[in-house]
Amino acid sequence: MNPLQKIILLLKKDFLLEWRQKYSVYGLILYITSAVFAIKMLQDRPEGEMWNSLFWIILLFVSINAVAKSFLQENKHRNLYYYSVHRPQHIIISKLIYNVVLMLIMSFIALFLFTLLLSNPVVFFGRFVLMVFTGGISLSLLFTTLAAIAGKAGGNSALIAILGFPIVIPQLILLSDLSKPLFVTLQVTGWWQFFGALLLLDVLIIILSVILFPYIWKE
Repeated sequence: MNPLQKIILLLKKDFLLEWRQKYSVYGLILYITSAVFAIKMLQDRPEGEMWNSLFWIILLFVSINAVAKSFLQENKHRNLYYYSVHRPQHIIISKLIYNVVLMLIMSFIALFLFTLLLSNPVVFFGRFVLMVFTGGISLSLLFTTLAAIAGKAGGNSALIAILGFPIVIPQLILLSDLSKPLFVTLQVTGWWQFFGALLLLDVLIIILSVILFPYIWKE
């Protein structure tokens, strides 16, 4: 079996487990819906800058809840089995892909609910959808890597928050700052350069995850 087939097999396993445990996905959708509805009750139509900030904050906490269980739900005996039949690179790549797909679905559900319940003050909506796409990927990649570290450090989910927030805050500020110009009609120079920097950051996280995970896995 070649590496691609092994990654696809691991992905299939994750999707089947998620399908059998539908309550976790439904719980995420309920969390997003409740959060957006609470915002609507507190502030019916927030202005563009507030709308943008609230969106990324909600997406941050959704990503923590969606991705944190990646490695924490795997028990010791299952990990030993994976260690004997799979290379660590295959495991981390499959987890990264799975969490990217899950986070993209949740990101676009959040965008739909924000647009439906809180109106849509975005001027350049196409670019903002691209930002949602990229931001969902960025957050999922980061928290997948942190979940791998936390899973090998006792499986404590609080460790993800402790390790993650100092790292994710600059990324969250970058996502918010890149989105702000999309709420005004003025053209901002250099936007695509900063967007390219965000993509490079995502690539760097993937490379570091693939390189460092085997050392974590051995422990």
